[in-house]
Amino acid sequence: MDVVELGRRLRARRAALGRTVASVATDAALSVPYVANLENGRGNPTVSALDRLAEALGTRLVIALADPGPGAEPGAPAPPPSLVEFTRGRRFRRAASMLAQTLGEEDAAVRAKLAAALAAVAVPLGRDLGEGDWQRLLDALVLILAHPSNE
Repeated sequence: MDVVELGRRLRARRAALGRTVASVATDAALSVPYVANLENGRGNPTVSALDRLAEALGTRLVIALADPGPGAEPGAPAPPPSLVEFTRGRRFRRAASMLAQTLGEEDAAVRAKLAAALAAVAVPLGRDLGEGDWQRLLDALVLILAHPSNE
């Protein structure tokens, strides 16, 4: 994740909580300009500063080093945070399970394919989508995959 994406996530989380930059900066023991610069995609934050910001925003910092996996492009963008959350929900799992039965495939494989397809649609948009958007996209994919046209 680059600093611009980090800034977007920090601002989105802060705004979702209805908090000001000043209140978050105070809780994280950081200066207001420092936090504002991070939200604007500038700066080079330390892990310690990010950990304090995460705590101030009621979340936790997760750092992972992972292989890109088979077929993944190096440097491919991560799926939007709301998609990650959506794929953990009951509706997504239910749709994937139904589709797996229809296609005669394993649930986990279908979940992975659906998540990749949803990310492929959303990432080029350059913004995070809401739950309703994910639901509509999922419904469209399930409709197409479960009932292909005969053309």
